[in-house]
Amino acid sequence: MPSPPLPDFSSSVKLKYVKLGFRYIVNNFLTFLFVPVIISTILQFLRNGPDEILSLYNSLELDLIHILCSSFVLIFAMTVYFMSRPRRVYLIDYACFKPSPACRVPFASFMEHTRMICTDQKSVQFQTRILERSGLGEETCLPPANHYIPPKPTMEASRAEAELVIFSAIDDLVKKTGLKPKDIDILVVNCSLFSPTPSLSAMIVNKYKLRSNLKSFNLSGMGCSAGLLSIDLARDLLQVYPGSNALVISTEIITPNFYKGNRRDMLLPNCLFRMGAAAILLSNKRRDASRSKYRLLHVVRTHKGADDRAYRCVYQEEDSDGHCGISLSKDLMAIAGDALKSNITTIGPLVLPMSEQLLFFFTLVGRKLINPKWRPYIPDFKQAFEHFCIHAGGRAVIDELQKNLQLSAEHVEASRMTLHRFGNTSSSSLWYELNYIESKGRMRRGDRVWQIGFGSGFKCNSAVWKCLRTVKAPVDGPWEECIERYPVEIPEIVKL
Repeated sequence: MPSPPLPDFSSSVKLKYVKLGFRYIVNNFLTFLFVPVIISTILQFLRNGPDEILSLYNSLELDLIHILCSSFVLIFAMTVYFMSRPRRVYLIDYACFKPSPACRVPFASFMEHTRMICTDQKSVQFQTRILERSGLGEETCLPPANHYIPPKPTMEASRAEAELVIFSAIDDLVKKTGLKPKDIDILVVNCSLFSPTPSLSAMIVNKYKLRSNLKSFNLSGMGCSAGLLSIDLARDLLQVYPGSNALVISTEIITPNFYKGNRRDMLLPNCLFRMGAAAILLSNKRRDASRSKYRLLHVVRTHKGADDRAYRCVYQEEDSDGHCGISLSKDLMAIAGDALKSNITTIGPLVLPMSEQLLFFFTLVGRKLINPKWRPYIPDFKQAFEHFCIHAGGRAVIDELQKNLQLSAEHVEASRMTLHRFGNTSSSSLWYELNYIESKGRMRRGDRVWQIGFGSGFKCNSAVWKCLRTVKAPVDGPWEECIERYPVEIPEIVKL
């Protein structure tokens, strides 16, 4: 008779509790080790009488000079430690631009304009298929210049969009925080594809009459991951300048980047990218800790630009007809996966509990020494984070990360709903996702948030935040008027 099949040990309830017990013991190993020692020492000390304690003190033969010298060394060491450790960086608050309903682009309007602009029916059909499977909803918005037939990507219209999205986000942040122009010490602006002269940072300085000794930076050409690059730059500057506030602006200006040609790899951005911006206020002042929402724990940057395929997978160029656009390579998802692998290899030891690191290490050693066919162990990042903000670059990006990181539907809900409601807003999408989590009332004190961004170059960047206070809903922001309708069911294909 054939032997009965073996049970599925990987889904066994008993194995589940064994793993839970292993994690608990390993993560609390030092507690289990030192608590009994400390308790036994205290009990032994209490058993001694006053005479024995006094004789022990006399046996040490301490005099005033020894005590003073020891105290000085201790105080000096503590002073050096506290002076040399990195300054804490706090996120006081942030604000996201909320587009006007007048900028809304329903599917029917988008495709009608596409048919009127584009004479190649194959290109129209291709954009229809992309939009049907994109995961975008009916309320995404494009700037006013893109509503014209044909669109008007002029310098004037581009500046008008920049002023609209950036100034609106800053004004909302000022209302939330009471920020005054004289309080801003550092300004960092990132916008990948629109870099006018004077710069966008100079435009902000002029509008709000910021101080002349302001540290101002304008980042361009760094793609959708530039938002976390700006956070990293602001963090480094806050380590150098004590008692400072940093204003970070993340946006992408859509107006000048409409592609008029027929190359399929360059038509994708027309279908996915939408208008958006975010303004973030950071501080290194200890007194701001009580009113801040988050504390920055880690920023990890990965750059794959040394590889030619990675360098060219998101590439601005002209087609054969001279139309300028952004080319997205078919290798994009594979390259993004490779960049993510490198990034999590670096961030893992910083955030994962010891139990996950040991399981990963033992599996790696086993594959090297015992059996190379063993499945590699994927660390459970759900043990390290309560919330995930994955760049809403497209449905395929979110699907791939959900699969590779073994995340639940709820973990990627903020990313999917942001893509559906606002589209791909480039570097600012992470902040729309964070606002979604807050608006749902899910952010609790002590929760950890992992923001993951991808961008041209090719880059994968991560930021880890710790929530300092429970954020109560409702929350002011772009989700304020529609959060009750979400989450929504997003079909695989929306027939147009």
